[in-house]
Amino acid sequence: MLMWLRMAPALHLIFLLIIHRVSSADWAVNYIHSRICALKNSSVIMSCTFTYPTRHQIKKVFWTKDNVKDIEPTDLSKDPEYSQRLQYLGDKQQNCTVRLSHVTKKDEHQYYFRFITNVPNEKWTGKPGVHLSVTDLQLESPERVTEGDSVRLTCNSSCKLTDTPTFIWYRNSHTLTEGTTGDKLILISFREEYAGRYRCAVDGHTLTSPEVYLNVTYPPKSVSVTISGSAVIMSGDSVTLSCSSDSNPPAEIHWFKGETFVGSGRILNISKISSDDSKKYKCKAKNDHGVKYSAAVTLNVQYPPRNLSVTISGSAVIEYGDSVGLMCISDSNPPALSFSWFKENQSSAVGSGQSFSAVQSGRFYCEAHNPHGAQRSDAVTVTVHQHAERNIIIIITATSGGLFIIIIIIILCLIKKQRSVKCEGLTLTQNDLHSAPGSAGDALYASVNPKKGRAAECRDAEEIQYATVQYHRDTQMKREEEEEQRQCDDTPVQQPDQDHSRPNTETVEDSCAVIYSSVR
Repeated sequence: MLMWLRMAPALHLIFLLIIHRVSSADWAVNYIHSRICALKNSSVIMSCTFTYPTRHQIKKVFWTKDNVKDIEPTDLSKDPEYSQRLQYLGDKQQNCTVRLSHVTKKDEHQYYFRFITNVPNEKWTGKPGVHLSVTDLQLESPERVTEGDSVRLTCNSSCKLTDTPTFIWYRNSHTLTEGTTGDKLILISFREEYAGRYRCAVDGHTLTSPEVYLNVTYPPKSVSVTISGSAVIMSGDSVTLSCSSDSNPPAEIHWFKGETFVGSGRILNISKISSDDSKKYKCKAKNDHGVKYSAAVTLNVQYPPRNLSVTISGSAVIEYGDSVGLMCISDSNPPALSFSWFKENQSSAVGSGQSFSAVQSGRFYCEAHNPHGAQRSDAVTVTVHQHAERNIIIIITATSGGLFIIIIIIILCLIKKQRSVKCEGLTLTQNDLHSAPGSAGDALYASVNPKKGRAAECRDAEEIQYATVQYHRDTQMKREEEEEQRQCDDTPVQQPDQDHSRPNTETVEDSCAVIYSSVR
């Protein structure tokens, strides 16, 4: 009996445990997902089923987030924060599914399903409930992208989304399809055109990640120089050069005139430009990724002719008939279009062209012209020897050849022949002339001045004899001479023939001999 009494509490405890097991098996709530990760602003469905003893009837079902002992949980459908967003999709028999819309971070809680039966104090709260996490989307990207790199973008969330999502990728609001793999976007050999604003989203949801700008970096390229202002640059103008380059980050700019550094910055100003600045300019663009030079540009500085001078080819002193070459040297841009030559103290030009041949004495200068003006040079002196004129006659006679010489010989022969005939008819010497007053010729000779060494030459009939004869006549002699002249005019004179035979007219010829007052 005593032993029975000792065993009774233990048996009572076992009985109670058996009863509790049976009761627990009849009361249950089964959740499809104990943890749910949802996108912000999306709708969340928490699905579950419940069981209870068959002798009971369900009077009330609801969802709550309270689980405080001895405190009746709050029905969320009665809570203002949930009443408009919570929708019960289940029933009162078995299904306890609910939908919560437009979830936010404040909705992150543990949610429970609770039901109450018709039996007093027979009610049940399903544990452990459903834990809801709310996440947004974040785009993971490299901080720095260099041209040519392979770039990977990842669409991240703070928790793993319960539903397997389909990700959508955007660049500058345009949907991308190539390179997408789930929550990743892979861009191989990144180029400048890939730079832009990227974001990701989940298909079926309006939520997108914040934009990420991919700023690709690359060395300078497309470096060029432009010249502002007039197309024609005149000496004294101001010129502005601009250097442009495509680079990221922006490049530092340095200027070079030939190989000499002349400045920095994208703009190079040259004030009062001169012809010395007519050289090649280029700019250098440099950043952390490389260096590149522009093509060289030449500043074509134009100006009127200047620094004119005349150069002489050979000697400035020449013989008559020769010429000296003169060349006009001009510094101008564009080159001089025309040249004019002038002789000092003459208003009109004596020649044109860059070169000129001077054939006379004087001081000569040139003028050069281009579209921007003209300038004259200093004069140079050219001297021509005047005695060269006789030399020229001799040269011309010598170079005329045998024809001219033959003509002279023929003339001399004819004169010699005629003079020989006359000398035979009249031989007159200086002694005869001095002893002749009152002789047969009735001529009174005052003086006879023969040329030196020429008297004997007449007798040899080799040359013409020259002498000066002066005589005095009285009136009677003059009348006798006029009468004699009339007789000579009426008397025929026979010329010697080829065999030099003399006709019988000697007396006539002797009496009619001509008295010369002057023969040269």
